Amino acid sequence: MTWSDFYFICFAVGFTLSLLSFLAGALNLHLPGMGHHHIHLPHLHHGHFHVPHGHAGTPAHGAGDANTEGGISPLNFSSLMAFLAWFGGAGYLLTGVWHVWAIMALGLSMLSGITGAMLVFLFLAKVLMRNDFTMHESDYDPVGLLAQVTSGIRAGGTGEIVYTVEDTRQVCAARSEDGSPIEKGTEVVITGYAKGIASVRRWEELAQEAGIPQSKKSSSE
Repeated sequence: MTWSDFYFICFAVGFTLSLLSFLAGALNLHLPGMGHHHIHLPHLHHGHFHVPHGHAGTPAHGAGDANTEGGISPLNFSSLMAFLAWFGGAGYLLTGVWHVWAIMALGLSMLSGITGAMLVFLFLAKVLMRNDFTMHESDYDPVGLLAQVTSGIRAGGTGEIVYTVEDTRQVCAARSEDGSPIEKGTEVVITGYAKGIASVRRWEELAQEAGIPQSKKSSSE
């Protein structure tokens, strides 16, 4: 195998897989060995309130905590395939067409591949994914969210609440954290969630404990 053959194979593999990856993304196909990435658009949490650590559940999270992490890695599939295609294409031209010295051709091909990979990475990071966020499991955790009782919670029993997460209304069973009854229409904060049942406390009680004037409730939402 000559250097020209090696470079041509690199170019063919890189270009073909890049094309297949693009078509898979455009047509929403699942190709063997290629990860399917879910990209979510920016969003806001509504009715989110920070609650302290409690015995009924895990600590609350901030609305933007999960979205400040993540991002695309420079060593992603598209960048790696771009490197292979540019490396192979440049190497083939330098050795097979222009007959450049092998060591020099290798160095220039490496430089070309790195340049191509950087351009693809910058395009992905700065254009395609500029306003996108990597979602985490905690984004769907209802603990800390403001909810409303839609079916009264009986003393020591359960009722029903409605809350919003990721701009979608969710309904679930709920019980009072201290076992006291909570009337229909009362605003509550979810302090725990287990086995499909939320533990809640009255918003007014938490606001008083935190020293938050009731007139400022809307700012917490």
